[in-house]
Amino acid sequence: MEQNYYQPEQYAYRSEQSIAQTVSAVMKQVYTKMFLALLVTGFVSMWAAGSETFLSMLIDYPWGIWVLMGVEVLLVIAISAAINKISSAMATALFFLFAIVNGLSLAPIFLIYTTTSIASTFFITAATFGAMSLYGYFTNTDLSKFGSILVMALIGLIICAVVNIFVASSTLEWIISGAGVLIFVGLTAWDTQKIKNMALSMPDASDGRLATIGALSLYLDFINLFLYLLRFLGDRR
Repeated sequence: MEQNYYQPEQYAYRSEQSIAQTVSAVMKQVYTKMFLALLVTGFVSMWAAGSETFLSMLIDYPWGIWVLMGVEVLLVIAISAAINKISSAMATALFFLFAIVNGLSLAPIFLIYTTTSIASTFFITAATFGAMSLYGYFTNTDLSKFGSILVMALIGLIICAVVNIFVASSTLEWIISGAGVLIFVGLTAWDTQKIKNMALSMPDASDGRLATIGALSLYLDFINLFLYLLRFLGDRR
C-alpha cells in the first residue's frame, strides 16, 4: 500500500531537521486519530452492551453480528483502496465510521467477560502495544523482511480460525490465540516502522490521509492484540 505514496528521492533536498519534523507531525496525527478511534469504539461498545434494544436485536437476529463484521471488512477495503483518491476529511470520516461499527460488534464481550478483566486486559494491551510501537519507531533494524512472514502467518491464522468454527477444538483455539498475540505484537512494530518510512517520503505533513491509513493499521493491531489477550486474561462471567 505504501508504494502508492510519494517517492523519497523526489524530496532528497530536505534537511534532516525538516524530515524529522515531518515524521513527528505525521506520527502525532497517527496516534491521535488512533486514540480517538479507540475511545469511540469503547464508548459505543459499552453503550451497545447496556442497550436492551440492541441486545434484543442480536438475540432475534443472530446473523446481525456477521453483518456488522462484513461492514467492517468492506470499510477497511474501501479506505485502503481509495486512500489516494478521496479527501483527508472523507478518509477520516470513514475511519471513525469503522470505529463505530467495530464498537457495535465488540459489545458482546461485555456480556462474556467481567468489566474488571476487560479493563485490566486493555491496559496490558496498551503497555505491550506501546513498547512494540516504540521499538518499531526507534529500531535501526529493517523490519520489512519480517513483514511478508507476518502477513502469511496472519493468513494462516485466519484460515485456522475459520476451520475451528466447524471443528470447535479448544486446543486449537488456544493455539490460535497464542499465535494471534505473537503475530500482532510483531505487526505492531512492523506497521509503526512502515508508517514512519512512508512519512519520510511524504512532501506535506499536513496531508491527513497518511495519518488516517496509519491510524487504521495500528488500530487494527491494537484491537486484535486486545481480543487475543482477552482470551487468556479475561475472567468469564
